Amino acid sequence: MTLPTPDFASHRARLLEALGPDEAVLVVSAPTTLRNGDAEHRYRPDSDLWWLTGWPDPEAAVFLRPGAEPLSMFVQPRDPERETWTGRRAGPEGALAAFGADAAWPIEALDEELGRLLQGVRTLHYAIGHDAAMDRRVHAAIHRAARAGRRNGLEAPEVFVSPDRLLHELRLHKTGDEIACLRRAAAITDEAFRATMAAVGPGVGEWELESLLQRTFLQHGSEGPGYTPIVAAGDNGTILHYVTNRDVCEPGELVLIDAGCEVGHYTSDVTRTFPVDGRFEGAGKAVYEAVLTAQLAAIDAVRPGATFMAVHDVTVRALTEAMIELGLLTGDVDQLIEDEAHKRYYMHGTSHWLGLDVHDVGAYARLGTSRTLAPGMVLTIEPGLYIAPDDEQAPEALRGIGVRIEDDVLVTADGHEVLTAAIPKTVAEVEAACAR
Repeated sequence: MTLPTPDFASHRARLLEALGPDEAVLVVSAPTTLRNGDAEHRYRPDSDLWWLTGWPDPEAAVFLRPGAEPLSMFVQPRDPERETWTGRRAGPEGALAAFGADAAWPIEALDEELGRLLQGVRTLHYAIGHDAAMDRRVHAAIHRAARAGRRNGLEAPEVFVSPDRLLHELRLHKTGDEIACLRRAAAITDEAFRATMAAVGPGVGEWELESLLQRTFLQHGSEGPGYTPIVAAGDNGTILHYVTNRDVCEPGELVLIDAGCEVGHYTSDVTRTFPVDGRFEGAGKAVYEAVLTAQLAAIDAVRPGATFMAVHDVTVRALTEAMIELGLLTGDVDQLIEDEAHKRYYMHGTSHWLGLDVHDVGAYARLGTSRTLAPGMVLTIEPGLYIAPDDEQAPEALRGIGVRIEDDVLVTADGHEVLTAAIPKTVAEVEAACAR
């Protein structure tokens, strides 16, 4: 199946439409990162630069400004010798031919050309403080633009705005092309989770389940995992960001997997918890059903006009009630919530934005008030209960149990759509998927 492709031109058009005539945006690429020795991690483009252009390589910068030539790109030049070692480059020629650039130069020309491009720009949208060397180059270009402005009467930048204010707000509101990528990522992730559920059993290594995830992601043509998968058997599931993935599944345990693949660099983010033996039993089943009840209630609260924190509040109430029933807490529900007693066993938020970044950009509050949900926003819903194995305040049968259930939810005009709804989640669905 052909994978969907983001519509980069429409993304740029949205940004340019929102800019004033004396505003411009400068975005630079992410650096390469050494893994060890002289071996680099596989390169992953900066999300802002990717959203605007689809440019996949390092050592790049893009400059956008309303006008006759809105997109200028600075990229790695063609270099046959280097390409023999590190792969083919599109170069400035490719930026013009295939990536929508109106003008393109080698990255080395940035110092010379940026001062000219900044003439007549009063407000520059640029992430100051992320790259000290680039900050120095930008400041030098602004000084050149200011000197030229004294001769030709054109302004140089006086106002600097974080990309959060405009670019990241646009990225928060997903369009059809972006949602198509997220849907496909969810579909591949569904297949990957089904493969792990079918393979789980006593004696199976966490690493074996991780390998099944990775294989399924890649065999369908995705870029691979959107983040390091969590494969946590037994009490490893009580560690929120466990990524060691080197233990063995034991009889009677649950295994918690948090993973998602990237399509067009848009990532899914899913957690399922399922029984090593194929059937939920006893305390594990009771904790699982409590988390599932809370998750369904939270998903039901997602709709336009609801606030981001209202969804979390629904989750906290449902989980606090469950903690009382399970014997983890005692007392009045409202007082326990006010005292934040639930944080002993549920210490994280219910949701985060999802898109090009697994914790995607976009403000969670405005003017001190929780953000109102609107169509096109995509967020996770991921309640959990985590009872440490040495927690002597918890009933003994519950100690060492960790359960999280997470789905990706799109806010629609009349409510919501669970993009990951196909992935087994009810007790019956999970047990059927685990059956051999």
